[in-house]
Amino acid sequence: MTTPTLRSRLTLVYGTLFFVAGLTLLGVTYLLFNQQLEQKTVSIIVRGGGPGSLDTNTGSLDGDRAMNWMKQQQSLLRGAATTSLLTQGAIALVVVGGAASGVGWLVAGRVLTPLRQVTETARRIAAAPVAERGLHERIALNGPADEVKELADTFDTMVERLDHSFDGQRRFVANASHELRTPLTLNRALVELAMHRRTASADVKQLGESLLEINARHERLISGLLLLARAEHEIGDRSPVDLADVVSHVVAQATAEATESKITLHEAAGPAPTSGDALLLERLVHNLVENGIRHNIDDGTGWVRAVSRIAYDGRVEVEVSNTGPAVPPYEIPTLFKPFRRLGPERVVTAKSAGLGLSIVRSIALAHGGEVSARPREGGGLIVTATLPPQSPAHH
Repeated sequence: MTTPTLRSRLTLVYGTLFFVAGLTLLGVTYLLFNQQLEQKTVSIIVRGGGPGSLDTNTGSLDGDRAMNWMKQQQSLLRGAATTSLLTQGAIALVVVGGAASGVGWLVAGRVLTPLRQVTETARRIAAAPVAERGLHERIALNGPADEVKELADTFDTMVERLDHSFDGQRRFVANASHELRTPLTLNRALVELAMHRRTASADVKQLGESLLEINARHERLISGLLLLARAEHEIGDRSPVDLADVVSHVVAQATAEATESKITLHEAAGPAPTSGDALLLERLVHNLVENGIRHNIDDGTGWVRAVSRIAYDGRVEVEVSNTGPAVPPYEIPTLFKPFRRLGPERVVTAKSAGLGLSIVRSIALAHGGEVSARPREGGGLIVTATLPPQSPAHH
């Protein structure tokens, strides 16, 4: 036995409601009209005296008077019928029509509930901060096998395939990065061995240094890819972390690189309690500070300022600002994409792998936060990572 389609069921429901409402309206109007007509007829017949009325003494009328009397009665009956139909019929129409509309509204809401469920699920997936974060949701609609059920099942199948695709992509990046670490480590060992031989010439040593520099960049790239793949997953096991401690630790670690680059580091580590993965949050702050040092001016007047604080809305922030070349506002969105860099630092020997800010963004999103950037007046950037406050369970 085949299940009626949604279209057939809606047609049957609303058709039945229409006919029931119409029959009810017709019956009510007929009863009101018949009642009014009987009342008027009886009232006219028993009324006595006057021209054009029944002679109660003789009980008869002559021809002309009878015709006039009949026309008057016909006119009175027509007026009474018209009044009854227009007034009381209109009242009946409003009452019955309103009741039918209310029942139709309830029935339509019940029938369309599955469609609202499909829409709400699709909206939650679309509103996820990163596209693949919401792909774990399913509609899982229960009900008859109609068009809406087929739509929901097709949507679930599509989302499941996309989810598997994103998971496969992350696994591939992680596995490939792991596999590439071994040959890179072997290459570094062979180059160092060749450079430190007694018979190694100056050209061999110079070539070895260039190869080691390229190899080090590849290692940074692979480490960045591994971290990016790890940061793509939402953090489940969270622990209390004060970003003030993270900022102080990162600034202390970056002092040597900043001194070598003639960059002054400033620190304003105010309390900023949050919860999450401490190592990933340290990487977030480290990448921001490292990015501020490497993309700066080289005349000895450059600086980087790292600040942690509680924002006005209760969330916590890490803000890193720096001097540097002017950054066009339209270039800022591209800075958070992998392998995007500004300026001439696009050669294979560059220190940066082009993953710094994309890793920052992924870590922030994994912790339920966000990252924004804006050009600093006079050159450089102001990058702000905003994270949720520490949850009450971790107080």
